Amino acid sequence: MLEEVVKSSKSLPSRTKILIFGGGYSGQHIAKVARALGAKVLCSRRNIKNIGADFEFDSENKALISETIFDDVTHIISCIPPNKLGQDPVIYRFGKILKKIPLKWVGYLSTTGVYGDYKGEWVNENSITCPTQERSIRRLSCEREWQSLNLPLQILRLPGIYGPGRSALEAIKKNKNTMVHKPGQVFSRIHIDDIAGSIIHLINLFSDGITPKIINIADDNPANNVEVLTYAANLLKIPLPRIESFEIATKNMSPIARSFWQENRKVSNTTLCNILGYNLIHSDYKSGLNDCFKSFS
Repeated sequence: MLEEVVKSSKSLPSRTKILIFGGGYSGQHIAKVARALGAKVLCSRRNIKNIGADFEFDSENKALISETIFDDVTHIISCIPPNKLGQDPVIYRFGKILKKIPLKWVGYLSTTGVYGDYKGEWVNENSITCPTQERSIRRLSCEREWQSLNLPLQILRLPGIYGPGRSALEAIKKNKNTMVHKPGQVFSRIHIDDIAGSIIHLINLFSDGITPKIINIADDNPANNVEVLTYAANLLKIPLPRIESFEIATKNMSPIARSFWQENRKVSNTTLCNILGYNLIHSDYKSGLNDCFKSFS
């Protein structure tokens, strides 16, 4: 919960002004935490009428944004995925401006999908990136675009994101009547509290000169789909759906759903937690789902 993240975080440096490009599920949570810790935060949405919109930015159109929005900005966070051409929309529109600003920190939220398939083995920040999915290939290309700007950059690689309103609880409640089981398949996850908390932690470390370039943000316990959904069903005290083999289930999956099952890896958080000293608020899916359950309706 927001209060727990704020309580466990160090206040941000004075006069911190953060621009967040992509004020969706994660971006809004990061913004709320940063504001509670003393920062001025401006958050983009595709439509200025959307909740939490401080300015409008849609990578698919050419809506004008006044450059004055960058006045006194100290930190940039980009949560926006590549466009249809594989370009980074923020760099495409504002790359020249960003290089002129005396920024203290830039965070680009990428995906652990850039590692590709490791057959269930562990990956860390030194693992070879060999993405096979087109969306992950584009992400890796955008990582390189950001790196080419020579900004005070950290690339944050995220696995499956969940939190209140977007978790296994909602999935089990909607109940597609089956749980898919694929032997040996696991997924890494991260709760939005720990996305926000780790970003605040990394910003403060960066200001102290601790500046690793790439960080995985994941919890301690990669787990299989059936295990997580079973825990969610028990929290809700509803019957478990029947288990269906992946071979059968895949026949009715959309191409995008099928693609998530084609790669298997465990994401290590050793750099974030053991080396950089971040203490996870939700170290595994059980803690995270218990948190989500508090606000579930």
